[in-house]
Amino acid sequence: MAQINKPDTYFNTVLWTGDGTTKNITGVGFQPDLVWAKKRSATGFHAWCDSVRGGTKNIFSNSSGAEETSATDWILSFASDGFGVNSAGNLNQSAATYVGWNWLASNTTASNTDGSITSTVSANTTSGFSIVSYTGTGVGNSATIGHSLGVAPSMIIVKSRDSTGRGWIVYHKSLGATKKLDLNDTTAATTSSGNWNDTEPTSTVFSVGTGGDTNTTDNFIAYCFAEKKGFSKFGSYTGNGSTDGPFIYTGFKPAFVLLKRTDTSGNPWLLNDNKRDAFNFCRKNLFPDTSGAEADVTGEGGTIDILSQGFKLRSLGTTLNGSGSTYIYMAFAENPLVGTNNIPATAR
Repeated sequence: MAQINKPDTYFNTVLWTGDGTTKNITGVGFQPDLVWAKKRSATGFHAWCDSVRGGTKNIFSNSSGAEETSATDWILSFASDGFGVNSAGNLNQSAATYVGWNWLASNTTASNTDGSITSTVSANTTSGFSIVSYTGTGVGNSATIGHSLGVAPSMIIVKSRDSTGRGWIVYHKSLGATKKLDLNDTTAATTSSGNWNDTEPTSTVFSVGTGGDTNTTDNFIAYCFAEKKGFSKFGSYTGNGSTDGPFIYTGFKPAFVLLKRTDTSGNPWLLNDNKRDAFNFCRKNLFPDTSGAEADVTGEGGTIDILSQGFKLRSLGTTLNGSGSTYIYMAFAENPLVGTNNIPATAR
């Protein structure tokens, strides 16, 4: 497998301070196909917008609500080095601070007929990321959907665009296709054949079951991620309940880490990145399942230590390091440990 030497060609985080004008947020380094944006300084929804559904069409990971179309709020468009926001919108309020996480797919779409449902896909086989749009066949039916990655996805996130009350359903390879998580809440991993039809994804398709959260007659959007050396890692770990927590090897210095406890309910998803914290020790936490402002943790309960080859847990809190508790994670790279150009990564 070829290694990605410049991860920020495919994933990058940008920060900005609102000024109340209509403008493009720049500095991404590419035209993103998926933007996930959040107000940091105050309460605000986690807005997701992608190029397959189109600008002005946003969904929110802290909500089970339907897709919202607006020409004045949220993410409005995609540009060569970023994305557009409006002067009156929720992502550019004067003096408020924001973060946007950006992924590159293909900047175009294609029809995929590999599955029993024809899908519309924007795929990047180099970075292992695709955005998949499909229309379900209805509750009580199972189906397959083509993802165009050429390898089996390690993580899939599916959301109904049309129905309120449909969750953000997550497949993770460490849990397998008999279980699911919900990105929009704090529930534990649950067993459910209705979501993934108890069938692991293949190099061409992922399966959906007879449940409404992934296969009612709604329009759906799916985000598919395959593990790529030097760029992305998806795995699990067991906590030890100590501030000297477990070290998680990824093979790169992480730029983005998303964690979730899976064995019990009540623990939120936890997100850290390399831009909001200036040092290895990440204290500025955001929670994809809530609209709350960024939590700046100064004592025990701080989160992870970003290192050149992975991340280390520095909290004994149950959200990320309860003794004997199980967790899953997704991580994207700032730098590979040693690229094929022989340039080593270093901690910050």
